[in-house]
Amino acid sequence: MAARLIDGNRIAATLRSEVRASVAQRIAAGQRAPGLAVVLIGANPGSQIYVRNKRKACIEVGIHSFAHDLPEQTTQAELLALVDQLNADSRVDGILVQLPLPAHIDARTVIERIDPIERIDPHKDVDGFHPYNIGRLLQRAPLLRPCTPWGVIRLLKSTQVNVRGLNAVVVGASSIVGRPMALELLLVGSTVTICHSPTRDLAHHVERADIVVAAVGKSEFIKGAWIKPGAIVIDVGFNRGTDGKVRGDVEFEPARERAAWITPVPGGVGPMTVATLLRNTLQAAELAGR
Repeated sequence: MAARLIDGNRIAATLRSEVRASVAQRIAAGQRAPGLAVVLIGANPGSQIYVRNKRKACIEVGIHSFAHDLPEQTTQAELLALVDQLNADSRVDGILVQLPLPAHIDARTVIERIDPIERIDPHKDVDGFHPYNIGRLLQRAPLLRPCTPWGVIRLLKSTQVNVRGLNAVVVGASSIVGRPMALELLLVGSTVTICHSPTRDLAHHVERADIVVAAVGKSEFIKGAWIKPGAIVIDVGFNRGTDGKVRGDVEFEPARERAAWITPVPGGVGPMTVATLLRNTLQAAELAGR
């Protein structure tokens, strides 16, 4: 029996609706709308699409979007000066610097510049990548959480499967998805294994997983035959082939024949990342009392 699809579009629409209602309540109470500043450097086509979607989603839920589109040759000093300006702007509750950045700019320096740890106000790091936010997640006291992993948890909850004690395998160890994803899964009580490029016999680890989160960035890298019957498969991958088609990191059709639940690509994890970003922006405004 084919796996049931986890409809990220539907679940993200519900989350956006919740955010829209909360923003409307803020405005009705005499508070201003939350503000999100999105910084885009250069003309990377993929980044332009992501930023356009984020700005469109802000308009949909009533969040004020501050657009900062900078040329490719923008220096690191210029970008840091802009981040400092946005940190000081009381209208801005969240700052998102779209990755990847040009090679001459150090992403870690920029991320750590967003609401430095010594600030009293809650962070504006709505991407959830700052060491302070990752540290709170590690200590089981999360505030602003990395968007994609937090969105994945909401997808898992939609299945109504009790994931406590289940074996979860995360394939991919990036700081954006893989590592915080493992922390989120630990929070819900799963037993977590992180696999990465040096992992030996990857198939063995995947075959015993009740939950597979694929975030390796390689088209159909996880073979359907590896999936444990009855498993939940969350595919974070988004890979466009030479034929123009978008595929995930999991071999979808064979995996669907074995899994109990699976996310499609597109229409699975992607919409949740944007919706969770909006929720983080609202939360940042609420925590700061702005």
